[in-house]
Amino acid sequence: MTVCRAAILFITSLLCNVVVAAEVPADDFRQRMRPCEACHGREGRPAADGYYPRIAGKPAGYLYEQLLNFRDGRRILPMMIYMVERQDESYLRQMAEYFSQLEYPYPPAAPVNRNAASMKQGADLARRGDPARNIPACMACHGERLTGAAPAVPGLLGLPHYYLAAQLNAWRQGLRHARAPDCMAEIAQRLAPEDADALSAWLA
Repeated sequence: MTVCRAAILFITSLLCNVVVAAEVPADDFRQRMRPCEACHGREGRPAADGYYPRIAGKPAGYLYEQLLNFRDGRRILPMMIYMVERQDESYLRQMAEYFSQLEYPYPPAAPVNRNAASMKQGADLARRGDPARNIPACMACHGERLTGAAPAVPGLLGLPHYYLAAQLNAWRQGLRHARAPDCMAEIAQRLAPEDADALSAWLA
């Protein structure tokens, strides 16, 4: 699925949601979240295009921060900005809480075509980091099982390769930001391009 196709599905889903809104009780929050399924898949699990992330089960604090980042211009993706630019903090927090409470099994990992040396490089960075370059292990913050930690550290398990690579490179190039302290930006900028590729491949 291309980004353009995802955009079409997003708009279609949004329009459908408007059409049926009058028939849905105001407290049916799941119905309100239907437009999110166009990219993130049903129940907050990623669609099959290999880009959009799983949001089901991520810490509410992390999801809330990302919604704020899109709304306030620290992260740039037109579809996400359109979704949240008019929402207040209370509604964004409700969205974050909704998706954080979803529990669904992870799909099998999709194969990534990298050689053994590249996969070992990614595994070493994830497990041990590189002290010589002041790069901590991913597991130091995201947990030994890479499933994240409340209240605001996301899991890396189950994220698609293309999404992981895009986010690491967005941090490296200064295109993605978070409220201070923006530790991921600092860490990612110490990664060489081949580090980011190996790490995203192994994590996926």
